[in-house]
Amino acid sequence: MKIDKINIDGKKNSIEVIDKIFAGKINKKLVANILYKTNANYKGRKAKTKQKNEIIGSTSKIYAQKGTGNARHASRKAPIFVGGGVAHGPKGQSNYKKRKLNKNEKKLGIVSLISEKNKRNDLVVFSDFINEIKKTKEMNIFLNKFASTNALIILDKLSKDKIYRSTKNIPNVKVTDINHFSAFDIVKFKKIVFTESSIKELEKKYL
Repeated sequence: MKIDKINIDGKKNSIEVIDKIFAGKINKKLVANILYKTNANYKGRKAKTKQKNEIIGSTSKIYAQKGTGNARHASRKAPIFVGGGVAHGPKGQSNYKKRKLNKNEKKLGIVSLISEKNKRNDLVVFSDFINEIKKTKEMNIFLNKFASTNALIILDKLSKDKIYRSTKNIPNVKVTDINHFSAFDIVKFKKIVFTESSIKELEKKYL
């Protein structure tokens, strides 16, 4: 299939892309599953309390078992004492991890989301950036011109080197490459932007 490619000056051409990636089957159930697991694994579940066996202190019996008139106790490390261990408290991040996603699941999820963006006309393809854009203001005007102010911009290495610094302070814009984006990133931003070379890199990786 063919999709539009926009030059820096706004002129439109077309490039040939692989249907399997840009007009593939949209598997919403798989995407929902991927996003759920990704979100669960990103959470910083780091709360942890010390159990009775982790408290530092004497393990000697605090008083005699019988004859004192008090309840029977062992050491001060018991949960009922101030400074003792916590019963049934959170044990740290490891308890919250979901199952890892396999490579095929990740690829099919990315393809589904890219196809959906293309279907909704939220996918933009630019020509490779040959000239460096140094100023944030200049880059902001460029993105506004093509309604890409809330966008995930996936670039080839050459284009990334040319515009990365000018995009660092623009809100709601993330610049990355083919190897460093996820399904969560695609959903987070309204538009997804490629360059001609990054499209070719994507096709090599996902086929």
